[in-house]
Amino acid sequence: MDRLAAMRRYFLTRLAGAVPTLFIIVTLAFFLIRAAPGGPFDQEQTLPVEVMANLQKAYGLDQPVWTQYGHYVGALLHGDFGPSFRYKDFSVTELIGQGLPVTFELGSIALASALILGVLIGIFAALRHNRAGDYAAMSLAVVGVAIPSFVVLPFLGLLFGIYLHWLPVAGWEPASIRHLILPVVALALPPLAVIARLVRASMLEVLRSHYIRTAIAKGLPLRTVILRHALRPALLPVASYLAPAVASIMTGSLVVESIAGLPGIGRYMVQGALNRDYTLVMGMVIIYSALLIVMGLLVDLLYAWLDPRVRLDS
Repeated sequence: MDRLAAMRRYFLTRLAGAVPTLFIIVTLAFFLIRAAPGGPFDQEQTLPVEVMANLQKAYGLDQPVWTQYGHYVGALLHGDFGPSFRYKDFSVTELIGQGLPVTFELGSIALASALILGVLIGIFAALRHNRAGDYAAMSLAVVGVAIPSFVVLPFLGLLFGIYLHWLPVAGWEPASIRHLILPVVALALPPLAVIARLVRASMLEVLRSHYIRTAIAKGLPLRTVILRHALRPALLPVASYLAPAVASIMTGSLVVESIAGLPGIGRYMVQGALNRDYTLVMGMVIIYSALLIVMGLLVDLLYAWLDPRVRLDS
């Protein structure tokens, strides 16, 4: 109970400390976006000067940038991300509500697949150290690390969609597994490869420990030794990598969702940046930053659970 209470206090303390971090991110993103050349209505080249001035006034873009910042932060504190400049029939909150479930489903399945398969492949390679299975698994892992998602997805689409006609190349249907397979594979492959390499190296080190050798010498089955004694310490490097893995999947979803035509927040992020849609980009930056901060906190708690030597009360 004392350890659980310490973990709860630690989480709440770190969560409170994350608020200033998120505020700094919002501030920097707000001024960097407005410092970039152009504006959300610059592509409307046929608009008369009077109409352009009315649009600027309607969205408050004619005011000083510090005034715009104050209005935006005030609205943000009330949960209002503002209207989208380009998707005129939707607010940013509505666009996030439409895209976040798709991105969350895609990212969670990709992360779970990378974790499960990466751990299994890493254990398999460690148990067959310096044998054919080890070399084959690590060769595939190197390929997974070297090839980015935006190359893997078109290749998979060409192979399984165009040539074999097994899976759809792009598009989205709710609750359709067929439309998720290729994007999930493209997103999961890089973190899966890293996790497999981490688990292999860590498992080899753990298997050389004296207590593991003692357990094997006493006649315990290898499966029992792996699951009860070796797996938990071998997963410590994986716990440390989870936050970068989530960041990799989230940033990869920006490109994957655009290529696959998925209506997630990653595609809205890309379109908002191309269209200079200030409020849409800001909303996506806030969502991505908040998810990464919360994931970092959960990873710290997971690491403390895996390694009881970690102190959380200091």
